[in-house]
Amino acid sequence: MSNITSAFENGKAFIPFITCGDPDLETTAAAVRAAVQNGADLIELGIPFSDPTAEGPVIQGASLRALKGGVTTDKIFGLVRELRRDVTVPFVFMTYANVVFSYGAERFAASCQETGVDGILLPDVPFEEREEFASVFYPYGVELLSLIAPTSENRIAMIAREAEGFLYIVSSLGVTGTREEIRTDLASIVEVVRQNTSIPCAIGFGISTPEQAEKMAGISDGAIVGSAIIQIFERYGKDAPAYVGEYVREMKEAVRRGNG
Repeated sequence: MSNITSAFENGKAFIPFITCGDPDLETTAAAVRAAVQNGADLIELGIPFSDPTAEGPVIQGASLRALKGGVTTDKIFGLVRELRRDVTVPFVFMTYANVVFSYGAERFAASCQETGVDGILLPDVPFEEREEFASVFYPYGVELLSLIAPTSENRIAMIAREAEGFLYIVSSLGVTGTREEIRTDLASIVEVVRQNTSIPCAIGFGISTPEQAEKMAGISDGAIVGSAIIQIFERYGKDAPAYVGEYVREMKEAVRRGNG
């Protein structure tokens, strides 16, 4: 079993997304540790990119603040190396193909292996082009995670059969951001996933409240939250880690209730 898949071994998983370097890398490190101490099962680390096409204004803003603060991919690998001295939960990068290309795909994969990054999400890489990246990451033990969107329809089974680590199910059309209500028929998507793979699946995009997290965990194997966490950084800056920890604890408890 992969390190990523093992994050789902102890019941429903809660996965927070944190943009690296917003407002600085020291705050990112403290927030990651606070999240893990309060029950996060896996951490999604965002590598900032100047044109994040899948992101709404909240995460776009975090990326721009981090880039203005001087964050680089090398510095983020340094952050992961430092975190790995005491943090054992899986780490997954979320970034864009250009970031990997500009760094050098092979060098990027080797740095993931060396620092302890378990997987990567590239939302701008279509399923049909995933092999170009998967073939580079595979020898280094880095899993390329797949996304399933409401528009995937007749491709869901195909994507599920090729999945590794865990499947990221996108709850709603559009970009990331909190939503008052999620209307997609996610249960039917998860049903097709279950018929085609034993890999766990978690739902993200639009989740912000404990009630939503509980509902999503009831349908799938876990919940992913990004924008609501980034809003904590936006509000509290360097004081955010304590508030992130409180939020993660509340959301993890809600996800556990989704086991029922």
